[in-house]
Amino acid sequence: MITRIRGELAELTERTALVHVEAITYELLIPAANVPELLGKIGQSIEFFTLYYFEGQSQGSSFLPRLIGFSSERDRAFFELFTTVKGIGNRKALRALVRPFAETAAAIANRNAKALTEMPEIGKRSAETIIAELHGKVDLFVGEIASTIEVTMPSFSEDAIAMLVQLGETKRDANRLVKLAFNTDPDIETADQLVQTSFQLKGTS
Repeated sequence: MITRIRGELAELTERTALVHVEAITYELLIPAANVPELLGKIGQSIEFFTLYYFEGQSQGSSFLPRLIGFSSERDRAFFELFTTVKGIGNRKALRALVRPFAETAAAIANRNAKALTEMPEIGKRSAETIIAELHGKVDLFVGEIASTIEVTMPSFSEDAIAMLVQLGETKRDANRLVKLAFNTDPDIETADQLVQTSFQLKGTS
């Protein structure tokens, strides 16, 4: 069982991180909530708390080993709890958890279904199920939520978002990708550059 990995963060996309550990490079799936924190750590030594599992392929006839990386043991424990909810598997949880885990835990503790439905792939019924199954179990994860610095986006970011929507992204995903792109490279000067950087970050899962 692999529970921790420490090495150089070599590459980062919206879905994965590549970590060099001596002669071995590990690919880790990462929750979207951790991406902003990791953007400034590329090339640095970093430790991930990992969750190892097997993912079914071809209707369950074969299985691939996967690693999910988290910034803390607390985040890993919350993820494991979150995926006990009926209908919430590892992949769906990775896509849904776009906010700091403490915020999601607070929404569950406060029975705030509206906040949960703002997460990708979480509809009203899923939100109600999450609250029903996890309310009363998340108190340990509701800590002080760190304030975040709001980045002033350039005027052409709206054009970039519109371009991404035309290329098939949802409005929510386009907003997130553009913000990630600008955080990665604040010197971007055009909508086209924002779109290009957004697709580089998106990667493939």
